[in-house]
Amino acid sequence: MSSSPAPSGTGPTTDAAPLSLCAREPHVPADRLVAEMVPPPRFDSVRFSTYIPDPNQPSQTEAVQVLESFAAGLGPGAGGSGKRRLFGFGKAAKQAPAGPRGVYLDGGYGVGKTHLLASLWHATPAEPELKAFGTFVELTNLVGALGFQKTVQTLSGHRLLCIDEFELDDPGDTVLVSTLLGKLVDAGVALAATSNTLPGKLGEGRFAAADFLREIQGLSAHFRPLRIDGEDYRHRGLPKAPPPYSDEQVTKAAHATEGASLDAFSPLLEHLARVHPSRYGALTDGIEAVCLTGVRPVPDQSTALRLVVLADRLYDREVPVMASGLPFDQLFSEEMLNGGYRKKYFRAISRLTALARDAGRLADPR
Repeated sequence: MSSSPAPSGTGPTTDAAPLSLCAREPHVPADRLVAEMVPPPRFDSVRFSTYIPDPNQPSQTEAVQVLESFAAGLGPGAGGSGKRRLFGFGKAAKQAPAGPRGVYLDGGYGVGKTHLLASLWHATPAEPELKAFGTFVELTNLVGALGFQKTVQTLSGHRLLCIDEFELDDPGDTVLVSTLLGKLVDAGVALAATSNTLPGKLGEGRFAAADFLREIQGLSAHFRPLRIDGEDYRHRGLPKAPPPYSDEQVTKAAHATEGASLDAFSPLLEHLARVHPSRYGALTDGIEAVCLTGVRPVPDQSTALRLVVLADRLYDREVPVMASGLPFDQLFSEEMLNGGYRKKYFRAISRLTALARDAGRLADPR
């Protein structure tokens, strides 16, 4: 049987129908959550040498130099023998000199903080199973899956814990993670973290370090804030977000792209409410492209926050997103963008815009 003609610009059609995120309900065992605490695919090959500092922002070059030295100091011979003696923590903690035992990368959107954090993970001289990398949300999900004490036991043998996108907008989760980090510091684990300045504070010369250090309270003395100035590299010299495609274009591209999923936007939002956010990574297993029809503003904050997590997982995995309907910068209402979770929404817009650019090859693979 011959296949139907390929739509213009999309290449040959595939034999199988597109996949559907709405048809997936993954179940993720706790041990997988631990095993996956490594830099995501987008940052698997990054290194300090691949970070390109903005020549107009000297703080970016300085950050690389400081982090390289920090990584070198995490070797087995630094501060003791073995991970338990790192920086003189653990049983030798009372004899250890006072000083920062972690770094906090402080900057706005798209200045390369995650690139640098992942580079630190890669540069730290320890086996992968002795280093952990995850987002703040993934860390809280791990506590939910394992329980607090089991999480402490699981991570306390590590040499380094990297936390990306540390959230300051949920007091309960902030206290939970701060308490967890206190236990890990006592066990000899070095820490590194990032978070974003609030959009309303951009350009005011004040980033999020003061907020971060205040919220983690007793842990603040363990962190050296490292400010990284700059503009969002995802928009540095790049065109604006591409306009949405038509429903027909999205559907044709989904059928023409092997491993693509095709879902209507509203049913997908409803489906996300039935899947725990800790499983959103598994939800995208094997997905090479996400095609969405009928993108519209999200109806409420709970839905919006779930969409933010999905956007993060898609961005981490470099999955292009081709969509019809409204452009991604119209996903969130003005009230949301001015509210307490605005930093998450701005991050989601930035990342989805980057993935929408990547989806251009689905419509024109040349």
